[in-house]
Order: sequence, then C-alpha cells, then structure tokens
Amino acid sequence: MKEFDIVIIGAGPGGYVAASRAGNLGLKCAIIDKRAELGGTCLNVGCIPSKALLDSSEHYEYAKKSLQDHGVLVGDVKLDLKALLERKDKVVREVTSGIDYLMKKNKVEKFTGTGKLVSPHEVEITAQDGKKEIIQGKNIIIATGSVPIEIPGLPVDGQAIVTSDHAINLPQVPEHLVVIGAGVIGLELGSVWRRLGARVTVVELLPRLFGTADKQIADLALRALKQQGMEFLFEHKVLKAEKKGSKVNVTVQQPDGKETVLMGDVVLVAVGRRPFTDGLGAKEIGIEFTERGRIKVDRHNYRTNIPHIYAIGDVIDGPMLAHKAEDEGLAVAEIIAGQKGHVNYEAIPWVVYTWPEVAWVGRGEEELTAAGIAYKVGKSYFKANGRAKAMHETEGMVKILADKKTDRLLGVFILGPRASDMIAEVVLAFEFGASAEDIGRSVHAHPTLSEVIRDAAQAVGGWAVNQ
Repeated sequence: MKEFDIVIIGAGPGGYVAASRAGNLGLKCAIIDKRAELGGTCLNVGCIPSKALLDSSEHYEYAKKSLQDHGVLVGDVKLDLKALLERKDKVVREVTSGIDYLMKKNKVEKFTGTGKLVSPHEVEITAQDGKKEIIQGKNIIIATGSVPIEIPGLPVDGQAIVTSDHAINLPQVPEHLVVIGAGVIGLELGSVWRRLGARVTVVELLPRLFGTADKQIADLALRALKQQGMEFLFEHKVLKAEKKGSKVNVTVQQPDGKETVLMGDVVLVAVGRRPFTDGLGAKEIGIEFTERGRIKVDRHNYRTNIPHIYAIGDVIDGPMLAHKAEDEGLAVAEIIAGQKGHVNYEAIPWVVYTWPEVAWVGRGEEELTAAGIAYKVGKSYFKANGRAKAMHETEGMVKILADKKTDRLLGVFILGPRASDMIAEVVLAFEFGASAEDIGRSVHAHPTLSEVIRDAAQAVGGWAVNQ
C-alpha cells in the first residue's frame, strides 16, 4: 500500500493548489480525481470554459455593434458556433495541461478515479474500469467541490433542460433560452447566448439581483442587462417544465399566485450548487456534517472532528468561489506543514463576468445599516474617465463605503469594464486595513480605468479633484 503525507480527494482549485503547495513544502502528496484532466468543475466545465465563451461572445457582439464607432468597417459579421466552441475547448485543454505540469513539478502523484474514505487513514480509488486500489495518508484533505442543484419538476436531460455543464456546449443558438435562477452562473451563460442571438428570459424567486451586493450597484447592473435585451421575472416560482415536441413549456407562479407558461427551446437550471460528497464515505467513518449538508470544520485550521482529516472549498461553509477554495487549499497545506496558513474571509472578492462586469468586496449600504455601522460614501463614474472614453466603455461606477469615524474601508463595489481585474487593488487595501484616504493618495497611472477607484476614494473625504 502506498503511503503519503497528504492524500487529497478532488483536484479542483482547492485540491490542486493544496497539492502544489504541499509538494513545494516537501511533503509527499497524492491527488485523486475522477477526471483525467485535473482542475475540477472550474477548469473543465465551469469558470474557464464560461469565460472563454463570454470573451468570444463579447467580440462577436462588439464586431456587430461597436467596431464602426472606432472607424473599423467589417461588413457582414457571421457566427461560426463550431469554431467558437472549439476555441473554448482549446483554452480548457491548455489550462488543465498546466495543472498537470504543476503536479509533476511538485512531485505530486496523480490518481484517476473516484476516491472513497474506507478508514480514517485509507482512501479507496475506483478507476473507470472498476479496478480498485487503496492508498494511505497521514493526513487527508477533502476537496470534492460541488455540483449543480436539480429541482423537482425540471428533469435535466442535457439537451432541452440543461445545467451549466451542458450550457457551455449547446450545438446551436436557441431561439428562446429560459434561465431558472438569476445568480452568477445564470447571468453569465444567459449573457453568452443572448449575444449570440438568443432571446433570454431569467426567472428568479427572489426580488432582486445579487443579494449580498450593495443594492444600488445591483440595480444598475440589472438596468444594464435589461438594456441589452435580457428579460427578468422576479419573485416568480418555477413549478415544472415539460417537453412539447421541440419546445419546453415552463410553468411559473407569479407573485399574485397566478400561473403562466413560458415556452422556450432550452431551459437552463441555474439555481445554485450543492456540496458533492456522494459516495465519499465521510459519514460512514464518522465525519460530522452541518444541518445544511456541508462538512463541519474548525475554520481556523480546516480540521474535521477527525483531526488529521481536513475539508476545504465548496464542501464547507462559505461562498462557493474558486478563489476561496484556492486560498483554503494554500492555508491547509501550510498548516499541515507546521506553518500558520490562514484566510481572511473579510477580503474575499465577488465577481460577475457579465458586461459591464460587477465586482465587490466587503459590505453594502443595506448590510452596514442593518448592523448599525455609521459610514461615509464616495462615488465616481466611468463616463468621466478618459481611458473609459477612449475604450468606448463608459457605463458604470465605483462606490466606496468607509467607516464614518476611522475612514477604514468597509465595502467597495465596481460596475464597469474590467471590474474583475480592478477589484484586486481593493482586496489588497482590505488586507492591509487601509482607509479610503490611503487609496485616494496612492498614485494611479493616467489614463487608466483604475483612476475611477481613486476618484471614488477621494470623494469619500469630500475632496475628489476630478468631480
């Protein structure tokens, strides 16, 4: 039986980062995943392929609608969906092969198959051909991630009723795509297919977008998406979906209790994800779970109730974000190695890769008000920014909330071009406990989009020089 310092079950962002860091620290490490291509859901069917599709669809729409504003005339713009999907697959292959390289570089042994805990120190690996072997770990990290939630009355068949796993590979642009759920996944994939020519209707049980974001920013994002042509039905409950020939009838309940039927070509079920612990054997060996079905851990060291078994990422409490899992993987590898790894959960950014993009870190006005925290507000708009004007991308704003007495940053929200990249500056500021004035007095290159952040920071103190 092979023995390792660490055995990691799951090779998504949490698992492979933990493995890479463990190997880097000199620990003998094994990683197990059911896919031959490492990277988990994120790299294979989630974050990476969806971003490839988002970029391609943005280029297509930009060529159709905006290139002429730059004096570039391209004639009749046509879509080659087959080539677009092939490019997406190529991106995925390149990224997953990079993870293979990292494992080899850090001397991590890779096992392809399903991992199951059969004792507190043993993991049984079942290959696709049914062959089994058992390996032993002094420490075990559970990083099995999550899978899409399926809801009663919406039988997923992978063709007419699909999850995000299928929506990245639709063989043709649907005439009408009905998206169930106005979360990040639904909005991003809905944006892709709308740009490529589909009519998109989003059905959401809640009354607004982005429940954890500042409402003003969420409302501005909603307005932008509506202007682009996406339709929204808030406070509508989906009751069932039935195939009728080549169409799907979706029965929804309106806020007044009345029922209505939407007819679509494809229905995307994007109501969230659940921890994937099916067949893991965790409960059988005595690992404790929370009431919500997540593995219970000590958030300071990621230990379960069995001290040498750890859990990270989507299987434990907290937002299901790839970068959260990555940081937890980094931290737990360092903890096992005797270092003091940690994750600052107050400085984890959220990003929605629609266009304009939405990114934020910290708390919004509604949350601060509910907590009784006095705050100051500073705002700045991309329409006044020189680089945004040059790019022809002036929609959006930056909003900064800071403590009324100390000026310490409490929340920063960005709606605009490349918000996903711009948020990194703010996350660093949160890590160092910075004030709004700290950002306002930091030199930002001119002309850049990031100057909008500086302008908003100066506006918190009432001395914005560009407003």
